[in-house]
Amino acid sequence: MAGRVRIVDVASLAGVSTATVSRALSSPETVGQETRQRVMDAVRATGYRINSAARDLRQRRARSVLILAPNLANTYFSRIFAAIQEEASSVGLTVQISDSRIGRDKLVSLGYDGRADGIVLLDGTIDPKVVNGWNLPLIQLSEWNDAYDAPRLVLDNPGAARLAVDHLAKLGHRRLLHVSGPEDNILAQTRRDGFLSATGELGLKPQVLQGDFTLSSGTEAARRWSDLPRRPTGVFCASDECAWGFISECVRLGFSVPGDVSVVGFDDIDFAAHFLPALTTLRQPREEMGRIAARQIIRMIAGSAAEGGQDDDMPGELIVPKLVVRSTTGPAAG
Repeated sequence: MAGRVRIVDVASLAGVSTATVSRALSSPETVGQETRQRVMDAVRATGYRINSAARDLRQRRARSVLILAPNLANTYFSRIFAAIQEEASSVGLTVQISDSRIGRDKLVSLGYDGRADGIVLLDGTIDPKVVNGWNLPLIQLSEWNDAYDAPRLVLDNPGAARLAVDHLAKLGHRRLLHVSGPEDNILAQTRRDGFLSATGELGLKPQVLQGDFTLSSGTEAARRWSDLPRRPTGVFCASDECAWGFISECVRLGFSVPGDVSVVGFDDIDFAAHFLPALTTLRQPREEMGRIAARQIIRMIAGSAAEGGQDDDMPGELIVPKLVVRSTTGPAAG
């Protein structure tokens, strides 16, 4: 074609809209294979060349996804981050990772500083006024807040707690203890509620000790457990790290795991299978969760760029947990 080739020329030859051409070039996974092939044939036939820098500046796009998470040192996040990175890079998006505890003023500016085209949020404790003011495609992952105007991708935490209780009950444990997470954390709340609901339905005797997901909280819980006049024989910890702290302190105090007490963790992070004894735990499919969240935010970004707004009708998804039985649980003594 003579002269400067425009995107409208490609669209005309392919028999599609200019928005479809744009999506086929910038986010090919959002366009059907047949349509994408017609667009690419038209691109080759016309010799069309996209000026990415000019396009992104014109559309005010950063071609970047921002991940916001609390406590980046937490090993739970590693597979989620890696999966999002892989999915985003496959469509030409970079990934930035930031601690969500950077302060209110910095958080408020996220929707207006041009750093990212969309946000994957793994923190449900940020002020809803801040989150809802970002005006960017947003998906909640792992943690959530009902006040956020954004779809969510979360694990069935109450269902996971029920799996732990059912497992311990089948092993003959009647007195169960839950070492919970932080009191203001939605994950901790739903896991504790699931534990209490399941033990109540089975007629078991539940106790709860406050924790905060950390090794040290598990260590402290083990000391308090050891001082109880009638120690629970089955323990469900709200995280793997907490479970490791609990088990290590039990061993230091002279107790056997699972001989004297069976322990179930939560998350199945990478070290769980290699801990001695290997940890029975609830598995969160973190890589799968990261991939699903990444694909959703990519679709939302593509929709925002093409239509001038994000897809607010995208439904949330509930991920089913799995109990992984290893060596820290066994029959109740006696």
